[in-house]
Amino acid sequence: MTASADKFTRQTLLDVQTLTPSLFTLRTTRDAGFRFVAGQFARLGVTKADGSVVWRAYSLVSSPHDEFLEFFSIVVPGGEFTSELSRLRVGDTLLIEKQATGFLTLDRFTDGRDLWLLSTGTGVAPFLSILQDFEVWERFRTIKLVYSVREGAELAYTDLVAGLEQREYLQEYAGKLQFIPVVTREDYPGALRGRITQLIEDGRLEQVAGLELSPEHSRVMICGNPQMIDDTRQLLKTRDMRLSLSRKPGQVAVENYW
Repeated sequence: MTASADKFTRQTLLDVQTLTPSLFTLRTTRDAGFRFVAGQFARLGVTKADGSVVWRAYSLVSSPHDEFLEFFSIVVPGGEFTSELSRLRVGDTLLIEKQATGFLTLDRFTDGRDLWLLSTGTGVAPFLSILQDFEVWERFRTIKLVYSVREGAELAYTDLVAGLEQREYLQEYAGKLQFIPVVTREDYPGALRGRITQLIEDGRLEQVAGLELSPEHSRVMICGNPQMIDDTRQLLKTRDMRLSLSRKPGQVAVENYW
């Protein structure tokens, strides 16, 4: 993919945090004209040694109101993009397209009482952005953030999640959010073990949440591994929960930029 010079800005890397050997976060400056809706993604470009630019889409972790942009990435062994990205250091330049895009946003739903955010790996990123915005807390009675990883060490941003309801602008909504960590490859304190689809099928997810996944009240956003997205969508179909489209509102929204 290429992009003409008028389509992107050059931003400076402010911070890089290595979480595990394969996971890291990065924070950049934000162009004054860059706008996005919580849940959307931006296309990032890195310049290779030969001068060519590689582009990939990344959901924004940061709030639409933050003065910086933050992204959450996995290192793909031998990957053309992440191999370059993971080598960047504070002060380096990252290209960011001016136009954010994506439809994993709250306007996909016209109603609903309970919001379920189902994520695997770095797919938690758009939900962190949504949870830092005021709208979701005002619209839904309860919010369930389900975050699945392979090993407990990969559970990122837990401090951010834990501190949301202490933020001054969200304190009146304390008690709405339940964080449900899921670890698939080991027993981990405080986490469910098993794939999200298994936890839905055997009832454990709803049991821990104390809430039923129902077409009447539940609205579900899904982001992460493409196979998980497909499998979860098929499972929710058996409960009469359908993809929400502009011409036909439903109960499920997904992001397919992988």
